[in-house]
Amino acid sequence: MKIYGVTGWKNNGKTGLMERLVTEFTSRGLTVSTIKHAHHATDVDQPGTDSYRHRQAGASEVVLASAGRVAIMQELRGAAEPPLAELLARLRPVDLVLVEGYKREPHPKVEACRKAAGTDLIALQDASIRAVASDTPLDLDRPVFDLNATSAIADFIQLDLGL
Repeated sequence: MKIYGVTGWKNNGKTGLMERLVTEFTSRGLTVSTIKHAHHATDVDQPGTDSYRHRQAGASEVVLASAGRVAIMQELRGAAEPPLAELLARLRPVDLVLVEGYKREPHPKVEACRKAAGTDLIALQDASIRAVASDTPLDLDRPVFDLNATSAIADFIQLDLGL
């Protein structure tokens, strides 16, 4: 599986770029999975559901399965957050895994940057960032794409990965 990241500081357009890239790559016939890192507590389950009740009762892992979807919820209960490599190993094989966040991991990445966010570029300190997608022109030592030029960004990623 090939891995490519979309990184950047909060409110710089990472999720929108991820969404557009998934659509673009799947329209090109590639199979795509995603991993999203969250810095805050997150819960995909809702109070009152049977699966929520199972977890609240102490289950370490709950699998929720239906004809259209399978969700596996694992409770860490004080254990360390699993590293990205472990999460990648759990995925079924696909052509491309797009990773949102995980800015300190060494996989190749595109940084999303919006001028209005007022944040410093990570790319200036990080060689794993191969390109920047920005809503303003930048003078950098690597390619800079318009943040909304999804097709061009996808072309760059495909070429960079040899897909």
